[in-house]
Amino acid sequence: MEKNLRILLDDVKNGYRLSEEEAQDLFHVRDRQVWEVAATADEVREQRVGNDVTYVRNQNINVTNLCVNACGFCGFSKKPGDEGIYYYDRSEIQKKAALAKKRGVSEICTVSGLHPDFTSQSYCDVYRWIHEAAPGVHLHAGNPMEVAYAAKKSHMSTHEVLSAMKAAGLGSMCGTAAEILVDSVRKKICAQKVSTDEWVRIIQEAHTMGIPTTATIMYGHCESDEDRVRHLAILREIQDKTHGFTEFVPLSFIHMNTPIFRQKLARAGATGREDLLMVSVARLFLDNFKNIQVSWVKEGIKMAQLGLIAGGNDLGGTMFEESISKGAGATNTDYLDPAEMQRVAEDIGRTLRRRTTLYELA
Repeated sequence: MEKNLRILLDDVKNGYRLSEEEAQDLFHVRDRQVWEVAATADEVREQRVGNDVTYVRNQNINVTNLCVNACGFCGFSKKPGDEGIYYYDRSEIQKKAALAKKRGVSEICTVSGLHPDFTSQSYCDVYRWIHEAAPGVHLHAGNPMEVAYAAKKSHMSTHEVLSAMKAAGLGSMCGTAAEILVDSVRKKICAQKVSTDEWVRIIQEAHTMGIPTTATIMYGHCESDEDRVRHLAILREIQDKTHGFTEFVPLSFIHMNTPIFRQKLARAGATGREDLLMVSVARLFLDNFKNIQVSWVKEGIKMAQLGLIAGGNDLGGTMFEESISKGAGATNTDYLDPAEMQRVAEDIGRTLRRRTTLYELA
């Protein structure tokens, strides 16, 4: 296996496109072979995007935690009658957006619970309010689940919803709500969310309308290596068609406060080996993606730094405010100072560069 592994990794460095079966084999490696895979992924990263470590100065605004869905991996959402429900009105949203503008952010990101009263107009109003209070700031918002929900509530097509959102100021869409793009897994962890086919259709629809998106995976719960690779293959297939993904963001499952963990339907998140291999295998398999982000919110800054020498090239955002991972049990998720990002980048011999949402260097 060791000899075959080295041959395979050399082939990938020379432009060979991995099959799904070969990617599964890479997820299976143990011991020092993990470092071989990581080192190859880091070489490929250098070939593809150079040695900059990028970040975006951004702020999250989660408008509400009230949600009609009940995803098993979520510790953020609330139901009517629960303690701790919040729902920001126009005044509060604009206050947060104005503060973000004052902080010098170039991106405001907003994704929230599926509020029972939300329609397409609700989302568009939020986007307009943010733009009024923070003119010139890029709005990175929504996801295929929110688009599908708005369409259903407003008796509109998803194309019409996306068009209205774009007109309201949507600059790019989050590729979240993907979790694992295998319906047998989705039935276990997020049965009320859009199906794999619907997620793919809405993402491709956004791309064809000139709305770029990110791509994500949420791993480390009850999925198999085969499921992970199928997910990556779907993303690669979309990117071949549309070239609309700006980045791939692996999101390690935060288990502590989630229903599926408490019910013993999921394990206690990914291991460090799995976190490294997710970045590395993604870099080697997703040959049509330039940017792979490591999530300091999900993994902590030390593990994120290791991801940067295993194929990752981006540290994500400053955040300033984060609720979803915190609700699931993550700690220290609210803000990462660029000075700390610079320390992390310089420690591995790389240069920190600020970017925009669409990866233009600032």
